[in-house]
Amino acid sequence: MFLNCGRFRLTLDRPLLMGVINVTPDSFSDGGLYLNTAAAVAHARQLIDEGADLLDIGGESTRPGAVPVTLDEERRRVLPVLEALADAGVPLSIDTQKPELMREAAAAGAAMINDVNGFEAQGALAAVAAGHCAICIMHKQGSPQDMQQSPQYTDVVTEVRDYLQQRVAAAQQAGVSRERLLVDPGFGFGKTLNHNLELLRRLDEIAAPGVPVLAGLSRKSMIGKLTGRDAGDRLAGSVAAALFAVQRGAAIVRVHDVAATRDALAVWGAVNKPH
Repeated sequence: MFLNCGRFRLTLDRPLLMGVINVTPDSFSDGGLYLNTAAAVAHARQLIDEGADLLDIGGESTRPGAVPVTLDEERRRVLPVLEALADAGVPLSIDTQKPELMREAAAAGAAMINDVNGFEAQGALAAVAAGHCAICIMHKQGSPQDMQQSPQYTDVVTEVRDYLQQRVAAAQQAGVSRERLLVDPGFGFGKTLNHNLELLRRLDEIAAPGVPVLAGLSRKSMIGKLTGRDAGDRLAGSVAAALFAVQRGAAIVRVHDVAATRDALAVWGAVNKPH
């Protein structure tokens, strides 16, 4: 399996690491640390040195309770970082819900658009259909302002899988080739701890339709609830979650702690390598 990702063609014969670059003042784990362009670029290059296969740059926090930012502000945060990393040698993803910024990021060299809103905004699919970026379609229930108030499902895995399949079909109908598509079940986006655990246990069912799965579990509240650790102290739990996600079919794991996750996956890969 492979993924067409802008000028890159990613082979998915091993799990890939997506490093997180939050150019925000209010992200749940590292908000404010990389709001300055120079700091964000330096952190990005460090993650590449640690083994990141691609980077995800975001200028609007989508943590529970986060306040939306304007297009101008999000543009001001992410585009200079994207442009400064043009020579980084790895695919650069932009995490945005705004069709206007999707177009601008693609024109500036982004290789992937990662949309927590599943490309449901008016004009979102049209903004990406004619280009060459990979697109990551995520599931969420509700909005960041209310999604964790009372999430409910009859069968969370079936409902998330069905939604993602519907959005994949819509993207293909809009002109996005299947080789550019990946899906994200949206851990923590309108899900309780039990919902998240059930999704992780049955992640292979999300992957079953054949579209690569991206899993973002790093430092999230579910890790905190299971370990009792604050966001900055969830390394071991996050690495364990990434390993379980890979075992259950995730092609890409989105992580803050690239070096530690890389080492764990190296051991996992060696043990699971065919004789």
